[in-house]
Amino acid sequence: MNNAIKINKFFVIGIVLLFGLIIGKMIYVSASTNIDGINIKEFALSRTTGNKILYASRGSIYDCSGEVLAENVNSYTVIAYLDPSRTKSDKNPQHVVDIENTADAIAPIIEMDRTRLVNLLSRDSYQVELGPEGRGISELTKEKIEKLNLSGIDFIKESKRYYPYGSFASYIIGYAKKNDDGKIVGEMGLESYYDEQLSGENGYYKYQKDPYGYKIANTPVQEKKAKNGYNIELTLDSNIQMYLENAVNELTSNYSTDWVTVTVADAKTGAIIGSASNPTFDPNKLNITNYNNPLVAYTYEPGSTMKIFSFASSIEEELYNGSETYDSGKITVDDYEIKDWNNTGWGRITYDVGFTYSSNVAATLLAQKLKKEKLLDYYTKLGFGQKTGVELFGEMKGKVNFMYASELAAASYGQGITITPIQMIQALTTLTNEGITIKPYIVKKITDQNNKTIYEGKKQELNKVYSKSTIEKIIDLMDLTVNGDDNLATGKVYETDKVRLIGKTGTAQYTSETGEYTKNGIRNIRSFAGIFPKDDPEYIIYVAVKDLDGTSSAIGNMTKSIVESIAKYKNLSERESNKDETKYVTLSSYLNKKVNDVTTKLKDVNLTPIVIGNGDTVIEQYPLKDKNIIINSKVYLKTNSNKKCMIDITGWTKSEVITLMNFIGVDYEINGSGKVVNTNIEPNQEITEKVIINMEG
Repeated sequence: MNNAIKINKFFVIGIVLLFGLIIGKMIYVSASTNIDGINIKEFALSRTTGNKILYASRGSIYDCSGEVLAENVNSYTVIAYLDPSRTKSDKNPQHVVDIENTADAIAPIIEMDRTRLVNLLSRDSYQVELGPEGRGISELTKEKIEKLNLSGIDFIKESKRYYPYGSFASYIIGYAKKNDDGKIVGEMGLESYYDEQLSGENGYYKYQKDPYGYKIANTPVQEKKAKNGYNIELTLDSNIQMYLENAVNELTSNYSTDWVTVTVADAKTGAIIGSASNPTFDPNKLNITNYNNPLVAYTYEPGSTMKIFSFASSIEEELYNGSETYDSGKITVDDYEIKDWNNTGWGRITYDVGFTYSSNVAATLLAQKLKKEKLLDYYTKLGFGQKTGVELFGEMKGKVNFMYASELAAASYGQGITITPIQMIQALTTLTNEGITIKPYIVKKITDQNNKTIYEGKKQELNKVYSKSTIEKIIDLMDLTVNGDDNLATGKVYETDKVRLIGKTGTAQYTSETGEYTKNGIRNIRSFAGIFPKDDPEYIIYVAVKDLDGTSSAIGNMTKSIVESIAKYKNLSERESNKDETKYVTLSSYLNKKVNDVTTKLKDVNLTPIVIGNGDTVIEQYPLKDKNIIINSKVYLKTNSNKKCMIDITGWTKSEVITLMNFIGVDYEINGSGKVVNTNIEPNQEITEKVIINMEG
């Protein structure tokens, strides 16, 4: 019997092919980096290598004296464990046991609706976040909740960007927030412009791990330390910035406007000392209605402030005779009738008077002598029609083009061309630097975490535009415009008592959506360009207001309050040799000090402490440390109280009230002027609604 097994040759061929495929696959796997789209080496390493990111700390932003304007702070998210399985012993519960009492205790601290909190704690979940009210809470709020010793309540620690002064210089500072990857990223202002420098560089910690994820002992590690972000110190002076903020708030609380922008710069260096605007926003709340920074991104026709430069250009070209007379009122150019702002003029007057009266006819006649090429050349040298390069995103160039005789005329009195506020600031530096334009800047220095200076801002001279004699003449004309005896001069409402401010006013129509100029009423942009003190200028100020429903005196009063506050703060109205140093006190830092100790020290040096809240420790102060203030001035102290209580402000002035309300951070409305007679909230009563302040006198 033949027991031999016959094997099908196709079966043998199949086995051989199978082994061939297996061997081929093994060769392919051993020789290839990627298999089916997966990096084999990385896949293997991910199974055996642990990788911990070492996060860099974002740098802080400071004012010129070191006060923090933006910083990273620890914040927390409140979570509640709801699953009873977490609790192993009734004596030590690890979940929320008493929902009602837990809601009663936490709801008022995080300002959350109690009913909604009860519903949240009643969910069939392992844990819940108490958001949004319970997200991003401060260390102080966390400590308050911890002291309650509530079972099942815990916290997730994280970092967030914090702006101690809220809307203070918000368009300059901008804001930064966490992106989808959890990284804090600058999205506006200096936070965005210097995002890379502020962010730093993350590090890592790599190690070999066991199947459970733990580091294997005695195995090598790779570590790259995080490189923290740089710190940025600005040229902003917080005291001057506060004067600007208060003045703008007062104007907009009394009058309706579309927008307001005010900027003060160092006359000698071009450093931006302060810049405020309205509408504004709080970068902690991101209640933004407009993402454009008015200082660099608003373009508009400037009006008669441009006569400073059209007149100066005529003087420089020796085409100007201030004593020469002309017929004011109107002039026809290219069949287009150009009128003075009052439509009728003032008869036959000199060109010097024409400047102080802001005559469009005078500017037109001078432009005709200059010709198009010359005026355009001067405007270009001054920086109009091009970016200044200041350290802020979104800067616009404006437009300075004119071809026809009527366009040349319009350009001489600031119509038909567009500028930005920062360009006007730069052009005004020619008046305070012997005819040389100075580039504006806002960053004083950038330092690393070891306080080593990486970058230092400094004065940068650009173009020599005017001679010393030209500057002296135009300064005299600006002085007559504000401080002369002629009541018809357009700048009389800007005359101050404490320091000699000089300048030029401007009023310009603007084009509507249909491309036509607005006419009549309040539809215009009013501005003022000034420098002070006259004899040795230290500051440049530029103000622009769109669609103010009040008279020009309202802008004049706002500007004067700023200038006089700066003059008092910097002692500009007194010579150094005549200063009475005994009248001034240099403030210390009172942060984290006991309220009773601080108030005693302030009273001892004849200062008036204004204490906000019933806490025992000072957490915020104004004015800031190292500031010189005159005796009998108020010093505002915010305490570690969770309540905002009203104080007695009877007899206070409007500026004092605005400073207080902004410092407290409450909504308010001021009726009347003079001094406070009463408010809708009694002293020591908690502020839970808008504060209504009635004034008279």
